[in-house]
Amino acid sequence: MSLRPRPEIQKIKACPHGGLNYAELKAAGISPEALIDLSVCTNPFMPPPEIKEMLLGDFAIDKYPDSEASELRQRLADRLKVLPANIIAGSGSTELIRLIALAYFTRGDNVIIFEPTYGEYELASQLAGANVVKHQLRAEDSFAPRIDELVSLIRQHHPRGVFICNPNNPTGKYLSQPEVKLVLEAIGDGLLVLDEAYLSFVEQTWPSIELIHQDNVILLRSMTKDYALTGLRLGYAIASREIINTLRQVCPPWNVNVIAQQTGVRVLEHEEALNESQQKIREARLFLWQGLVELDLPPLPSDTHYFLVRVGNAKVFRARLLRHGIQVRDGTSFGLPEYVRISTRTIPECRKLMAAIKEIKDKGELTAPE
Repeated sequence: MSLRPRPEIQKIKACPHGGLNYAELKAAGISPEALIDLSVCTNPFMPPPEIKEMLLGDFAIDKYPDSEASELRQRLADRLKVLPANIIAGSGSTELIRLIALAYFTRGDNVIIFEPTYGEYELASQLAGANVVKHQLRAEDSFAPRIDELVSLIRQHHPRGVFICNPNNPTGKYLSQPEVKLVLEAIGDGLLVLDEAYLSFVEQTWPSIELIHQDNVILLRSMTKDYALTGLRLGYAIASREIINTLRQVCPPWNVNVIAQQTGVRVLEHEEALNESQQKIREARLFLWQGLVELDLPPLPSDTHYFLVRVGNAKVFRARLLRHGIQVRDGTSFGLPEYVRISTRTIPECRKLMAAIKEIKDKGELTAPE
């Protein structure tokens, strides 16, 4: 009899992500450097030039990195006005999602998520053997959650944990403070994981940091998204000291490499550049929104710099744009085969996107929504 993994592993389905498929690009004869990638929702104006120059320098790659990421955590703590003991660094927020599941969920636990949302919540919960209960968002609501239904679901299933992506990926919907507090009240002694990976792309936010004073809330943040450090992988969690200590117990040593740590420390010195980039994003976002409306592809309402756009057949739409050296996110992996997710890039890049869509439309190749 052949060796088999745990039953939970056999049930796992791969979680697709945005970004480059290098084999696909090679087969299509497209250079990764030449591709305009609107499938990932990072900051198109970061990192600052000084950081790019820094990455050409010398790093102590012959030594183990600081397992505690002490300097980075101290800088983050100073900025967020919390203690370093309230922060744990991760190799992207996705690693932290898996650590949370490993530390807090077990076989038979119920975990509630929205759908559509980031697929790693479900995958991490399944790895731990938990049962995933889904609150289905509706197209007629522009995929905004119905909080009363979510609260009812929580009271019905008494979950061990609830994942909320806020703002949500891929919908861009941002829940208000009163809405989140209603969810938190319903959870009781369950765990609320508030994933704020895209928070810096929301114009009007509320102070979620105050929630960590409760013993059942974890906030996730992504320096990968804020500062366009996608290739380095860098995120962090903020929570009570007790929760952070628990996550440390299951965290691998040296989980954040020395280059990511040092780059993270340095980018935090460029708050003015981050603020300037956010203003540029807002201008480019409006440009992209108006251009898509003029092309009869109105985006769904979003509180972020990325949108869902109904195109009819997402797979075909993406493939036709790829021929023009432009990539968008096929929504099929989110359970949305009629939608693509388009992230704001610079205005010149957005202009190229709209020119490509117009060319496809003029050729009669644009799949219209049914």
